[in-house]
Amino acid sequence: MTEQPTSHEGRQPLAARPHERTRPRAEAGPSAVPSPAGPPPQDLAGTARREGDRLRFVGAATRRIARGIDLDEIVLGLCRATVPTFSDAILVYLRDPLPVGDERPVSPFVLRLRRTDRLRLTDEDADLSSTGSFPLIDPNNDLTPAAELCEVRSGGALSEVLRGVRPVFGDSAAARAALPELLGAERTVPNGHRAILAPLRGRRRVIGAAVFLRRPDRPAFEPNDLLVAAQLATHTALGIDKAVLYGREAYIADELQRTMLPDSLPQPTGVRLASRYLPAAETARVGGDWYDAIPLPGSRVALVVGDVMGHSMKSAAIMGQLRTTAQTLAGLDLPPQEVLHHLDEQAQRLGADRMATCMYAVYDPVSHRITIANAGHPPPILLQLGGRAEVLRVPPGAPIGVGGVDFEAVELDAPAGATLLLYTDGLVESRLRDVWTGIEQLRERLAATAQLTGPDHSPPLEALCDDVLDMLGPGDRDDDIALLAARFDGIAPSDVAYWFLEPEDAAPGRARRLARRALARWGLEELSDSVELLVSEVVTNAVRYAERPVTLRLLRTDVLRCEVGDDSPQLPRQRRARDTDEGGRGLFLVNRLARRWGATRLSTGKVVWFELPTRT
Repeated sequence: MTEQPTSHEGRQPLAARPHERTRPRAEAGPSAVPSPAGPPPQDLAGTARREGDRLRFVGAATRRIARGIDLDEIVLGLCRATVPTFSDAILVYLRDPLPVGDERPVSPFVLRLRRTDRLRLTDEDADLSSTGSFPLIDPNNDLTPAAELCEVRSGGALSEVLRGVRPVFGDSAAARAALPELLGAERTVPNGHRAILAPLRGRRRVIGAAVFLRRPDRPAFEPNDLLVAAQLATHTALGIDKAVLYGREAYIADELQRTMLPDSLPQPTGVRLASRYLPAAETARVGGDWYDAIPLPGSRVALVVGDVMGHSMKSAAIMGQLRTTAQTLAGLDLPPQEVLHHLDEQAQRLGADRMATCMYAVYDPVSHRITIANAGHPPPILLQLGGRAEVLRVPPGAPIGVGGVDFEAVELDAPAGATLLLYTDGLVESRLRDVWTGIEQLRERLAATAQLTGPDHSPPLEALCDDVLDMLGPGDRDDDIALLAARFDGIAPSDVAYWFLEPEDAAPGRARRLARRALARWGLEELSDSVELLVSEVVTNAVRYAERPVTLRLLRTDVLRCEVGDDSPQLPRQRRARDTDEGGRGLFLVNRLARRWGATRLSTGKVVWFELPTRT
């Protein structure tokens, strides 16, 4: 009694059922799409049954192909759907490289063998193969041997078959000329309708070819099988097109986001920084997480971490706009709550649905204080030198883009040796845990790591970041992650000298004397000549425009930094003085003698600074 054929999915391969392989195949067995020579005219029920099986096979096969997300999964789905149900072997060739979108095609193009699959052979099958009955199947190899690369020449036999789009039998005149070009001149195919060459055509052009093969002891392909091959080839090609376009979009979005993140972190005085960015799992699209560290006047530094809601190229683009805005606002030295207020206004200008969370903190190494404002972001964690980790109580605030809300800043102690950790919610929230559970686990992880280094030493900053990321489990990668860690070293009061100078003609001379005394106290007398000259030039320029007292501050760390502040917003500009000019050479001297220098506009004026190495 003949077994009724069913869908190929979930079936045991033919090679696993040797008791069925010994039976003659007068008609297709249960593991193949029925395609015998044809029933008698009166057997209409049998014909209808075979056509129904063929339709069910096509439906199941296309669903399996459609389940693939990336290129390899789609090609694998085609192979697994067709072997052994539709064919005994399959070869899939794709263009190398695959064209994307509207890229102009090149000629000649190259096809590369992407994947092969075949029915595993029994000893009886191996005897048939060794006699040459089916030379494309090698019993000693897991793959069907064929040429790895094929150049498709314009006007050649293979080019004409691919241009025709429709599948052809292997013994047709067109295929007999095209298959040796595709598989290699020394390769042959079985006689009769036992091979089908099917072009893979995407939306705009041919992107490859598939070759379906059947053994000599199996019924040959029927004309209706050409329609089946065409359906499989069409669904596969369209799926590959989508996968390539999606891959290119994801690559562009990922590159867009990465180029908007800082290439490297600055090295401000009194604080050490480390960061990590971890993209989301492959099943999620690119997000809008970012971090930044921005040097500010007075040796301060702004620490920023933000997260644009959503996962798309638009989210990455909005992230870039908000990060640029935050850098501009930081350059104005606005308080943290004012920075968030202006970010909120900018987000509303970008669109009604532009929402983001952000944490903005300013660390002052001289006062050992940190000022923090929050816009709906997870709270930071402070790891003390003794190993105690605490979640800082910062007013949560509303996300950026809500509009019409005030942001509040808090000022907290930032003792030397402490570590501040800013992060995005991807680190603490996933399908497996809520955000507050994740924050508590992060706090415990930081405390446990600090215990390993002892109460008198802080854990290495880079290793601490790596250890934090190690807490992520397999199901915790739903979102991308931005992480910024700051180790507070601070500047000791004994290394800071600060004065007020009245804006009068005697100010430059007094500034020289004060600087000389400070350098003598620090044992840096060898810098006196250079410092006195540069201080005199910068203070002279400040006094010329200032109406209120000028500030002069010297800081000794690994470098000597001098900062001169006044209430004039006009930034100095270096220019080349003419031989007849009496002035205009001050900044030229600063530029030549100082290791670095710069000027920053403040809400109350400006600060001009320069640095000199303490060791020559």
